[in-house]
Amino acid sequence: MLLQVIFSGILVGFVYSLVAVGLTLIWGVMDVINFAHGDFLTISMYTVFWLYTLLKLDPLVSLPVATGLVFLLSFLTYKLIIKRVINAPGLTALLATFGLSLFIRNLAQYLWTPNYRFIPTSLVADKKLELAGVIIGMPQLVAAVGSIIMTVAVFYFLKYTKTGRAIQATSLDRDTAKLMGVNTEKIYALTFGISGACVGVAGALLATFFPIYPESGALYSLLAFVIVALGGFGNIAGALYGGVLIGLSEALGGYFLGTQFKYAVVFLIYLLVLQFKPKGLFGW
Repeated sequence: MLLQVIFSGILVGFVYSLVAVGLTLIWGVMDVINFAHGDFLTISMYTVFWLYTLLKLDPLVSLPVATGLVFLLSFLTYKLIIKRVINAPGLTALLATFGLSLFIRNLAQYLWTPNYRFIPTSLVADKKLELAGVIIGMPQLVAAVGSIIMTVAVFYFLKYTKTGRAIQATSLDRDTAKLMGVNTEKIYALTFGISGACVGVAGALLATFFPIYPESGALYSLLAFVIVALGGFGNIAGALYGGVLIGLSEALGGYFLGTQFKYAVVFLIYLLVLQFKPKGLFGW
Protein backbone atom coordinates (compact mmCIF):
# COMPACT_ATOMS: atom_id res chain seq x y z
CA MET A 1 0.00 0.00 0.00
CA LEU A 2 2.84 2.39 0.83
CA LEU A 3 4.51 1.69 -2.50
CA GLN A 4 1.20 2.45 -4.23
CA VAL A 5 1.02 5.80 -2.45
CA ILE A 6 4.61 6.67 -3.39
CA PHE A 7 4.01 5.92 -7.07
CA SER A 8 0.81 7.97 -7.06
CA GLY A 9 2.62 10.89 -5.42
CA ILE A 10 5.43 10.79 -7.98
CA LEU A 11 3.02 10.71 -10.93
CA VAL A 12 0.96 13.67 -9.75
CA GLY A 13 4.19 15.44 -8.82
CA PHE A 14 5.31 15.48 -12.45
CA VAL A 15 2.07 17.24 -13.42
CA TYR A 16 2.63 19.76 -10.62
CA SER A 17 6.12 20.29 -12.04
CA LEU A 18 4.83 21.19 -15.50
CA VAL A 19 2.40 23.75 -14.07
CA ALA A 20 5.24 25.20 -11.99
CA VAL A 21 7.58 25.37 -15.00
CA GLY A 22 5.27 27.84 -16.72
CA LEU A 23 5.04 29.96 -13.59
CA THR A 24 8.77 29.95 -12.80
CA LEU A 25 9.54 30.91 -16.40
CA ILE A 26 7.69 34.23 -16.34
CA TRP A 27 8.64 34.84 -12.73
CA GLY A 28 12.32 34.34 -13.50
CA VAL A 29 12.35 36.21 -16.82
CA MET A 30 9.93 39.06 -16.18
CA ASP A 31 9.75 39.22 -12.38
CA VAL A 32 5.97 39.06 -12.64
CA ILE A 33 3.70 36.96 -10.43
CA ASN A 34 0.88 35.65 -12.61
CA PHE A 35 -2.13 34.95 -10.38
CA ALA A 36 -4.14 33.88 -13.45
CA HIS A 37 -1.74 31.00 -14.18
CA GLY A 38 -4.07 28.35 -12.80
CA ASP A 39 -7.06 29.86 -14.59
CA PHE A 40 -5.34 29.32 -17.95
CA LEU A 41 -5.16 25.65 -16.94
CA THR A 42 -8.92 25.73 -16.33
CA ILE A 43 -9.45 27.16 -19.83
CA SER A 44 -7.45 24.28 -21.28
CA MET A 45 -9.57 21.75 -19.39
CA TYR A 46 -12.81 23.31 -20.60
CA THR A 47 -11.45 23.40 -24.16
CA VAL A 48 -10.82 19.65 -24.31
CA PHE A 49 -14.13 19.01 -22.50
CA TRP A 50 -16.19 20.91 -25.06
CA LEU A 51 -14.26 19.45 -27.98
CA TYR A 52 -15.03 16.01 -26.52
CA THR A 53 -18.70 16.85 -25.87
CA LEU A 54 -19.43 18.57 -29.19
CA LEU A 55 -17.05 16.88 -31.63
CA LYS A 56 -16.23 13.61 -29.80
CA LEU A 57 -12.52 14.41 -29.89
CA ASP A 58 -10.45 12.54 -27.34
CA PRO A 59 -8.53 14.84 -24.93
CA LEU A 60 -5.21 13.46 -26.16
CA VAL A 61 -6.24 14.31 -29.73
CA SER A 62 -7.44 17.81 -28.85
CA LEU A 63 -4.41 18.50 -26.63
CA PRO A 64 -2.58 20.49 -29.37
CA VAL A 65 -5.69 22.64 -29.90
CA ALA A 66 -5.99 23.42 -26.17
CA THR A 67 -2.27 24.10 -25.93
CA GLY A 68 -2.32 26.44 -28.93
CA LEU A 69 -5.37 28.28 -27.60
CA VAL A 70 -3.86 28.88 -24.17
CA PHE A 71 -0.55 29.90 -25.78
CA LEU A 72 -2.45 32.51 -27.81
CA LEU A 73 -4.44 33.73 -24.79
CA SER A 74 -1.25 34.06 -22.74
CA PHE A 75 0.48 35.89 -25.59
CA LEU A 76 -2.45 38.33 -25.84
CA THR A 77 -2.50 38.72 -22.06
CA TYR A 78 1.02 40.06 -22.20
CA LYS A 79 0.29 42.33 -25.17
CA LEU A 80 -2.96 43.77 -23.80
CA ILE A 81 -2.39 43.79 -20.04
CA ILE A 82 1.08 42.94 -18.74
CA LYS A 83 2.95 45.12 -21.24
CA ARG A 84 1.11 48.18 -19.97
CA VAL A 85 1.89 47.61 -16.30
CA ILE A 86 5.18 45.69 -16.24
CA ASN A 87 7.20 48.83 -15.52
CA ALA A 88 4.60 50.36 -13.23
CA PRO A 89 5.61 50.93 -9.61
CA GLY A 90 4.63 48.66 -6.73
CA LEU A 91 2.36 45.67 -7.14
CA THR A 92 0.51 46.89 -10.22
CA ALA A 93 1.34 43.87 -12.38
CA LEU A 94 0.45 41.47 -9.58
CA LEU A 95 -2.91 43.14 -9.02
CA ALA A 96 -3.58 43.12 -12.77
CA THR A 97 -3.14 39.34 -12.96
CA PHE A 98 -5.19 38.91 -9.79
CA GLY A 99 -8.03 40.85 -11.43
CA LEU A 100 -7.68 38.75 -14.58
CA SER A 101 -7.92 35.60 -12.46
CA LEU A 102 -11.17 36.77 -10.88
CA PHE A 103 -12.56 37.70 -14.28
CA ILE A 104 -11.78 34.29 -15.82
CA ARG A 105 -13.25 32.36 -12.89
CA ASN A 106 -16.45 34.36 -12.77
CA LEU A 107 -16.81 34.27 -16.55
CA ALA A 108 -16.40 30.47 -16.51
CA GLN A 109 -19.00 30.19 -13.77
CA TYR A 110 -21.40 32.42 -15.71
CA LEU A 111 -20.95 30.55 -18.99
CA TRP A 112 -20.73 26.97 -17.74
CA THR A 113 -22.15 27.03 -14.17
CA PRO A 114 -20.16 25.84 -11.14
CA ASN A 115 -21.17 22.21 -11.72
CA TYR A 116 -18.49 19.54 -11.92
CA ARG A 117 -18.00 18.04 -15.38
CA PHE A 118 -16.11 14.91 -16.40
CA ILE A 119 -14.85 13.24 -19.53
CA PRO A 120 -16.13 9.70 -18.96
CA THR A 121 -14.36 7.95 -21.83
CA SER A 122 -11.01 8.50 -23.48
CA LEU A 123 -8.19 6.52 -25.05
CA VAL A 124 -6.70 5.88 -21.61
CA ALA A 125 -9.81 5.82 -19.42
CA ASP A 126 -10.32 2.77 -17.18
CA LYS A 127 -7.00 1.28 -18.29
CA LYS A 128 -4.48 0.20 -15.70
CA LEU A 129 -0.93 -1.06 -15.54
CA GLU A 130 0.26 -3.42 -12.82
CA LEU A 131 3.93 -3.26 -11.92
CA ALA A 132 5.40 -5.22 -8.99
CA GLY A 133 2.01 -5.31 -7.31
CA VAL A 134 1.43 -1.58 -7.80
CA ILE A 135 -1.60 -0.63 -9.88
CA ILE A 136 -1.05 2.50 -11.94
CA GLY A 137 -3.92 4.22 -13.72
CA MET A 138 -3.13 4.90 -17.36
CA PRO A 139 -4.60 8.45 -17.28
CA GLN A 140 -2.22 9.36 -14.44
CA LEU A 141 0.72 7.63 -16.12
CA VAL A 142 0.09 9.35 -19.46
CA ALA A 143 -0.28 12.71 -17.69
CA ALA A 144 3.04 12.18 -15.90
CA VAL A 145 4.88 11.11 -19.06
CA GLY A 146 3.39 13.98 -21.06
CA SER A 147 4.40 16.43 -18.33
CA ILE A 148 7.98 15.11 -18.33
CA ILE A 149 8.21 15.40 -22.11
CA MET A 150 6.94 18.98 -22.08
CA THR A 151 9.22 19.96 -19.19
CA VAL A 152 12.28 18.49 -20.92
CA ALA A 153 11.28 20.19 -24.19
CA VAL A 154 11.11 23.59 -22.47
CA PHE A 155 14.46 22.96 -20.75
CA TYR A 156 16.22 22.07 -24.01
CA PHE A 157 14.54 24.95 -25.85
CA LEU A 158 15.92 27.40 -23.31
CA LYS A 159 19.37 25.84 -23.17
CA TYR A 160 20.15 24.91 -26.77
CA THR A 161 18.30 27.32 -29.06
CA LYS A 162 19.14 30.89 -30.00
CA THR A 163 15.75 32.13 -28.81
CA GLY A 164 16.14 30.21 -25.57
CA ARG A 165 19.50 31.86 -24.92
CA ALA A 166 17.90 35.22 -25.67
CA ILE A 167 15.27 34.47 -23.02
CA GLN A 168 18.03 33.62 -20.54
CA ALA A 169 19.92 36.79 -21.41
CA THR A 170 16.80 38.90 -20.92
CA SER A 171 16.25 37.22 -17.58
CA LEU A 172 19.77 38.05 -16.41
CA ASP A 173 19.91 41.66 -17.61
CA ARG A 174 17.23 43.22 -19.79
CA ASP A 175 19.19 46.36 -20.66
CA THR A 176 22.33 44.47 -21.65
CA ALA A 177 20.25 42.06 -23.74
CA LYS A 178 18.80 45.08 -25.57
CA LEU A 179 22.29 46.36 -26.31
CA MET A 180 23.16 42.96 -27.79
CA GLY A 181 20.24 43.26 -30.23
CA VAL A 182 17.65 41.18 -28.38
CA ASN A 183 14.06 42.34 -28.87
CA THR A 184 13.02 42.07 -25.25
CA GLU A 185 9.37 42.90 -25.96
CA LYS A 186 9.07 39.87 -28.24
CA ILE A 187 10.96 37.76 -25.70
CA TYR A 188 8.52 38.74 -22.95
CA ALA A 189 5.50 37.98 -25.12
CA LEU A 190 6.98 34.62 -26.18
CA THR A 191 7.83 33.76 -22.58
CA PHE A 192 4.26 34.43 -21.50
CA GLY A 193 3.04 32.29 -24.40
CA ILE A 194 5.33 29.37 -23.48
CA SER A 195 4.11 29.62 -19.90
CA GLY A 196 0.55 29.28 -21.18
CA ALA A 197 1.51 26.33 -23.38
CA CYS A 198 2.80 24.51 -20.29
CA VAL A 199 -0.50 24.80 -18.45
CA GLY A 200 -2.33 24.10 -21.71
CA VAL A 201 -0.67 20.69 -21.91
CA ALA A 202 -1.16 20.07 -18.19
CA GLY A 203 -4.85 20.98 -18.35
CA ALA A 204 -5.56 18.71 -21.31
CA LEU A 205 -3.81 15.80 -19.57
CA LEU A 206 -5.58 16.44 -16.25
CA ALA A 207 -9.00 16.54 -17.92
CA THR A 208 -8.85 12.77 -18.47
CA PHE A 209 -9.18 12.06 -14.73
CA PHE A 210 -9.74 15.32 -12.85
CA PRO A 211 -13.12 17.12 -12.49
CA ILE A 212 -13.60 20.23 -14.59
CA TYR A 213 -15.17 23.30 -12.97
CA PRO A 214 -14.39 27.04 -12.74
CA GLU A 215 -12.03 26.57 -9.78
CA SER A 216 -10.17 23.58 -11.26
CA GLY A 217 -6.89 25.42 -11.64
CA ALA A 218 -6.92 27.22 -8.27
CA LEU A 219 -5.26 24.41 -6.31
CA TYR A 220 -2.65 23.80 -9.00
CA SER A 221 -1.85 27.49 -9.11
CA LEU A 222 -1.32 27.63 -5.35
CA LEU A 223 0.90 24.53 -5.35
CA ALA A 224 2.85 25.94 -8.30
CA PHE A 225 3.76 29.01 -6.23
CA VAL A 226 5.04 26.72 -3.48
CA ILE A 227 7.04 24.62 -5.96
CA VAL A 228 8.62 27.67 -7.59
CA ALA A 229 9.68 29.00 -4.20
CA LEU A 230 11.11 25.60 -3.26
CA GLY A 231 12.91 25.02 -6.55
CA GLY A 232 14.27 28.52 -6.99
CA PHE A 233 12.88 31.35 -9.11
CA GLY A 234 13.47 30.78 -12.82
CA ASN A 235 14.96 27.31 -12.29
CA ILE A 236 13.34 24.73 -14.62
CA ALA A 237 15.12 21.75 -13.06
CA GLY A 238 14.21 23.08 -9.62
CA ALA A 239 10.54 23.18 -10.63
CA LEU A 240 10.75 19.56 -11.77
CA TYR A 241 12.33 18.33 -8.54
CA GLY A 242 10.14 20.57 -6.42
CA GLY A 243 6.99 19.25 -8.07
CA VAL A 244 7.94 15.64 -7.36
CA LEU A 245 8.81 16.56 -3.76
CA ILE A 246 5.44 18.23 -3.25
CA GLY A 247 3.59 15.33 -4.90
CA LEU A 248 5.33 12.84 -2.61
CA SER A 249 4.78 15.00 0.47
CA GLU A 250 1.10 15.35 -0.30
CA ALA A 251 0.62 11.61 -0.89
CA LEU A 252 2.61 10.47 2.15
CA GLY A 253 1.05 13.11 4.39
CA GLY A 254 -2.41 11.94 3.39
CA TYR A 255 -1.43 8.31 3.93
CA PHE A 256 0.10 8.69 7.39
CA LEU A 257 -1.90 11.60 8.83
CA GLY A 258 -5.16 11.56 6.85
CA THR A 259 -6.23 13.41 3.73
CA GLN A 260 -7.35 16.42 5.76
CA PHE A 261 -3.71 17.07 6.74
CA LYS A 262 -1.92 16.43 3.44
CA TYR A 263 -1.70 20.09 2.44
CA ALA A 264 -0.63 21.03 5.94
CA VAL A 265 2.39 18.76 5.42
CA VAL A 266 3.12 20.42 2.07
CA PHE A 267 3.11 23.94 3.50
CA LEU A 268 5.08 22.86 6.57
CA ILE A 269 7.87 21.56 4.31
CA TYR A 270 7.69 24.81 2.35
CA LEU A 271 8.11 26.90 5.51
CA LEU A 272 10.96 24.75 6.81
CA VAL A 273 12.88 24.90 3.53
CA LEU A 274 12.58 28.67 3.31
CA GLN A 275 13.90 29.01 6.84
CA PHE A 276 17.23 27.52 5.78
CA LYS A 277 17.23 28.17 2.00
CA PRO A 278 15.39 31.45 1.34
CA LYS A 279 16.19 31.23 -2.38
CA GLY A 280 14.85 27.67 -2.61
CA LEU A 281 16.56 24.29 -2.74
CA PHE A 282 18.11 24.98 -6.15
CA GLY A 283 18.27 28.76 -6.12
CA TRP A 284 21.55 30.64 -6.44
